Formats: sequence, C-alpha cells, structure tokens
Amino acid sequence: MEKIAIYPGSFDPVTNGHMDIIERGLNIFDKIIVAILINPNKKYLFSLEERLEMLEKSLEQFSNIEIDSFSGLLVNYAEIRKANAILRGMRAVSDFEYEFQLALMNRKLNRDVQSVFLMTGLRWIFTSSSIIKEAARFGGDITSMVPPLVDKKLKEKMKETLP
Repeated sequence: MEKIAIYPGSFDPVTNGHMDIIERGLNIFDKIIVAILINPNKKYLFSLEERLEMLEKSLEQFSNIEIDSFSGLLVNYAEIRKANAILRGMRAVSDFEYEFQLALMNRKLNRDVQSVFLMTGLRWIFTSSSIIKEAARFGGDITSMVPPLVDKKLKEKMKETLP
C-alpha cells in the first residue's frame, strides 16, 4: 500500500521551513499532497491562486508531490485522497499543545489517519509565514528564508500594499 501524507497549511507564503518538512517527509512517505486549507474567515496576503502557483513552482523538482486545496475537515479530505497520514511540522514547544489537540481531534474523527510530526530543522526554527511577511513589509532581507519565487512575489506584493 502506498504511503500518502497530507501536508496541510495556509502557505501564505510557503517558506524554507515548509520546504524542509516536505523534503524530509519524502523520506518517510511515497507521496505528499501539499494542501492549502481554504478558510473564508482568515485574511490572506496572497490569493489562493497565487499560493498554489508559488507552491507548484517551488516544488516542481519533486515528482511525488501534489499541490491541492480543500475546505472542510482535514480527516475527511485525507479519506477522499486515500491518505493514511497528516504531516505536520513543529518549531517549538509552543506549537506542541495546539498540534496535540488537533491530532487528538483528528484521531477521534478518523482512527485510520495518523498524525506524524517532524521537528523543523534548527535553521528554520524561528521562521513562520507571519514573521517573514512582517520582515518583508519593513524591507528586511528574507531571501534566505523563502524560495526565490516567493521572495520576488513578496517584494512585489509589499510594493502594492505599502503607501
């Protein structure tokens, strides 16, 4: 049986920390579906289409990656996609409680879908999409924290949104 994981997130934008989790996850899983959760209650910097494009281009070197989007319950999406795991990254102890609660709820909803956690590489432990967007907003150099296309798109977006 093929081992398929869903790696869910907003990816607004994708960071090198995300890329690290995906690349390391490929050592465990035959295929990873990188899935953008559509949450109408959340405000995003990038549109769904922009986020899909950035992920597709940033991950084009991998043949066993699929990019998708979904709404609703993650475990239902995992079942539809025939995935047997949810892949999540954790940066620090502060992530653990929230991720633990999500994993327990997902387990309650569907016992056939396992949660697998990878610790973010030390190089990326301080990065998050929010912090990177904030640094970019004020002209910080984020080139080493995101894929090249994302760096370019963030700079373009910041020019559009700043007065």
